[in-house]
Amino acid sequence: MSLKKLKFPEGYSSKLDILQTEIAIKLVKDTFERELSARLNLTRVSAPLFVRPESGLNDDLNGTERPVQFDIYDLGADVQIVHSLAKWKRQALKRYGFPTGSGLYTDMNAIRRDEELDNLHSVYVDQWDWETIISREDRTLHTLQETVKKIVSVLMDTQELLCQRFPQIDRFLSPDITFITTQELLDRYPSLSPKQREDAVCKEYGTVFLMQIGGALSDGKPHDGRAPDYDDWNMNGDLLIWNPVLQQAFEISSMGIRVDEKSLDAQLSAAGCDNRRERPFHKALLNGELPLTMGGGIGQSRICMLLLQKAHIGEVQASVWPDDMVAACEQNGIVLL
Repeated sequence: MSLKKLKFPEGYSSKLDILQTEIAIKLVKDTFERELSARLNLTRVSAPLFVRPESGLNDDLNGTERPVQFDIYDLGADVQIVHSLAKWKRQALKRYGFPTGSGLYTDMNAIRRDEELDNLHSVYVDQWDWETIISREDRTLHTLQETVKKIVSVLMDTQELLCQRFPQIDRFLSPDITFITTQELLDRYPSLSPKQREDAVCKEYGTVFLMQIGGALSDGKPHDGRAPDYDDWNMNGDLLIWNPVLQQAFEISSMGIRVDEKSLDAQLSAAGCDNRRERPFHKALLNGELPLTMGGGIGQSRICMLLLQKAHIGEVQASVWPDDMVAACEQNGIVLL
């Protein structure tokens, strides 16, 4: 781990002490979860911490991250801790009998052992995973954008309640959302790296939904990696907010219209992942046996870090950090839990 990637905002001091921080975290999580459930018509369900590797249900993320794998004695087989529940949710919607227009959400906890630890990234991941059933007619960018607007409205309401309880917290979120594709972003900033493009557009507009992530752009490269078997690369995106503390773009959610039979077939071939076609999840989807859905993940610690105006994700979650990071943070006024 290199400390070169860490940011230490000049003169940083937390607006809340540790006890106030814990109270504020609970307030933010309770409020956001309640309002998200109401706006998107979601029911909370229980979800697995680990799955069998051969099920095909684990999220491959960018395709390079190693899952934490261990054996269960009575099972006589290995299991993997989930990276996310993108695929599991879709099966659950069918199994539980959810009707079109409704969906589920769950608390997703994961261990991502290959994360590069910095201000935003921890080995411990906590997010709300949500998924809703949509009709064939609703598999559109309009549906996706309207859902993004609802999520941002929940975020705005959560910020307002937090600021009423803790007046020392600033109101800084913009309710106005700029929708832009990754190709449009490349066209606008051709000399910048993907991360620099995100910083530039978020600094200008505040709240940005960056769409169509996964496929190759005009320069022959994707903006960012996406597994080929959950989001439709033409109808997905990341919700980015300008972070005034760190002075950079800050991703709080990745979401999208999920693949149908046609887009899964095309994306598996494009990604060189045709070997997945025989896995139970993929076979069921290619056979049209699963509902059409839209869904995503929303970072719980990310939202707390953003709204509480913290400089490091370790200020809002208890995790494990390298000794030199802990020491450097302490020297710069950042108290890790």
